[in-house]
Order: sequence, then C-alpha cells, then structure tokens
Amino acid sequence: MIALFCMISIAANAQTQKMNKEQQNVMKTIVKMTKALQNKDIDKVMSCYEPKAVIVFEPESPISDAQVLRKMFTGMSKVNPVFTYSGHEVFIAGNIATHIAPWKMTGKAPDGSEIKQGGLSVAILRKQKNGEWLMIMDNPHGQFLMNK
Repeated sequence: MIALFCMISIAANAQTQKMNKEQQNVMKTIVKMTKALQNKDIDKVMSCYEPKAVIVFEPESPISDAQVLRKMFTGMSKVNPVFTYSGHEVFIAGNIATHIAPWKMTGKAPDGSEIKQGGLSVAILRKQKNGEWLMIMDNPHGQFLMNK
C-alpha cells in the first residue's frame, strides 16, 4: 500500500511541477480522493465533493444522492482498487476547474478474480470560500461516447 501511495504521489508531483498554484490545489483534491478511496476512508472520499455533486459510476447513469454515493464508494473500496493515471490536465476559469486524466484500476472481486478497468476521467471542481477545491461533477467514463 505504501508503494502505491508513492506511485500516485510521484506521478502527481511530476505533473504538478508544471502547474501553477491553483492547478496544484485542484490536484490536491484529486489525489486526496484517490488515496482515500484506496484507503477505504469513505468519509474523506465524500469530503472531496460538494453535497449535491453528480458522479457517474456507470455511463449514462449519474447519481447525486449522498447516501447512494456513499454506498457506491463503499462497494468500490471492497475490491481494493489500485488507481494509476497516465497524465493530468487542469484548466481553470474563475472559480471553476476541469481535471482530465486517463486512468487504470486493478482490484480483486469477492471470488478473488482480478478486475481491470480504465477510462478517461473528467471532473469539474468549484473553488470554495475557504480556497479549497471540491468536485461538483465526476465522470470517470469521459471516453464513453467515443467508444459507442
């Protein structure tokens, strides 16, 4: 698990060195959420989102109910997901940011079989009054329409 956190941190650090301070702050939210999910800390995962955030766990099926989101993240954490990103782009306009990143995830199903998934994450974040960035939309299946 420690090696995994180092991989995420090294990859994120290499990308954030080219980013300005606000872009780096957006990345902090992305890294925080990823680490929390891998660490099965659902409260911390949820703290990376605004209360009415929309998350797309499956293409064409957005969810915004906090109780359902918590259950979905809890279920995801049970497969011991390991996420890697092949790059990050952050664009900011005022208090709105877009984070785009190709990702891969491996995990283990309850029967022990390996799970492999990947996609293009597109997340929209809003800067809060305290300066923190929180996700308002999170679609890890941003490539879906291109694959139809």
